Amino acid sequence: MSVRHIALLRHELNLRNAAYASALGLPHAETYGDFPVVVYKPCVEKQKHGNFFDASYAAIVNQAEWKCRLKKVHSQARRSLPQKDSGWKELDSSMSSDALLMNVFCCPGVVQSPTLALKLGFEVGDVPQFGFRARIPRDDRRVDRTEVDMKLGTLLAESKLTEADFQSQSALLVESYRDLSEVFDQEPLPRVNGQYVSYQLIRNVLIAYFLGLSFCVLLDARRPDLLESWYAIMRCVRIAELRTRCKILTWQELAFYLPEDLQSFLDQKYGIVYPGRTPSPCSTVDDVE
Repeated sequence: MSVRHIALLRHELNLRNAAYASALGLPHAETYGDFPVVVYKPCVEKQKHGNFFDASYAAIVNQAEWKCRLKKVHSQARRSLPQKDSGWKELDSSMSSDALLMNVFCCPGVVQSPTLALKLGFEVGDVPQFGFRARIPRDDRRVDRTEVDMKLGTLLAESKLTEADFQSQSALLVESYRDLSEVFDQEPLPRVNGQYVSYQLIRNVLIAYFLGLSFCVLLDARRPDLLESWYAIMRCVRIAELRTRCKILTWQELAFYLPEDLQSFLDQKYGIVYPGRTPSPCSTVDDVE
């Protein structure tokens, strides 16, 4: 059941981040309510941020387009975080999948890895674009402008961590997409109460088709519910060649190809380790420099 998977992962991440922040003396707060979330404050004077791997953060603040992503306001800050500390941002949250994405792909050396480039399908040295603005053509000759989490060369990526699902959307909107019937067998596409579920997957597959790109979902291995949603949509893709351009990869599988110090960060803070390794205990933080 997806609710259970989400609750367990959020609980583990909060335990890990509470221990991590305490061990390193990182400025942070917890959201109010029954299910608190650790939210970090940047250490301006030290050019550090508790929610980011140091090398990744240094790269982010030195790249204007990446730095802009840090400015997105936390939508629930007013009612869930201390008001004496104003200026909370969305990527300050320990549950942010966008922060996780940037931690990995902004880290120096990652996009220079030939092995990872071959695994994901981008060119060595391609520069990540976060919040890529894509366009989906509609039947009425208009286009939808929509945001994709990352574009890396010819690769589009959707990042997931503790999000509930891939969102739902009205049939009226989804069925207005020009290429829907060409790309998908519409009848078996999953729907609930008249809305298409896993809308983000449908949308991104359509973008990949229209732009001639590949598409990858990055998710946590502790979320088998999202994996099931992926296969429910992929079964409906009519074009075999397009299915080969659509892939799914867990953060755990991705970790195998990353620098060792980044692997250690992901282990301590997220409990993400590559298959065959055991994550560090989530109630303590050991060997953190």
